Amino acid sequence: MASSARILPHRPRKGDLTRQSILERASALASQVGLAGVTIGRLAEEMGLSKSGLFAHFRSKEALQEQVLLFASHRFIEAVARPAISAPRGEPRVRALFESWLHWARTGTARAGCVFVAASTEFDDQPGAVRDTLVRLQRDWLEFIAQAYRLAQAEGHFQAGDAEQFAQDVHGTMLAYHHASRLLGDPRAEQRARAAFEALLIAARGAGRATTAGSRKRRPGKEKARG
Repeated sequence: MASSARILPHRPRKGDLTRQSILERASALASQVGLAGVTIGRLAEEMGLSKSGLFAHFRSKEALQEQVLLFASHRFIEAVARPAISAPRGEPRVRALFESWLHWARTGTARAGCVFVAASTEFDDQPGAVRDTLVRLQRDWLEFIAQAYRLAQAEGHFQAGDAEQFAQDVHGTMLAYHHASRLLGDPRAEQRARAAFEALLIAARGAGRATTAGSRKRRPGKEKARG
């Protein structure tokens, strides 16, 4: 029998709740002004806290920024990856992944701006711990997409193609959506994103069908040889 400690939820300490509220505010701030704009001084001023109090939770600006990325990543996984995992393996899961990602971009915290898109521009040429964390998170997400593609291959829904290329193309579609929707204000941004995604799915299925068709064409020859 499992112990009650495993069943009952852990009651967060006051310090944990304070840290949670700090990261929530810091994540919202990063969406508005960029990750580089999230500093202990600015956050203390916005939340009415002392710098020393914030410093007790995050020993440096870089540590705070890393934690903001990890916090935002956790929120993203809960909103996008988890719903996708609950979908059936194969193309339905790939489609669910895209739909939940698009929904998050429209209605989630990304409405104020995507932390990861902004940070990728800010830190692409700034070596250090923050950039390293961002790179790891982005590579993990690309691998998640690639793995969804591989599962679709295993289910016979997609061709034996390049999973990493598919992941990059889907990611690129969403980056284009952010650009068209937020910067250009294109009312057809979502429509274009959906069209691009559908084209990727057609390509992923298409070669597999062509291969099947090709094998069917070869069957009469084999039967003739047997005769």
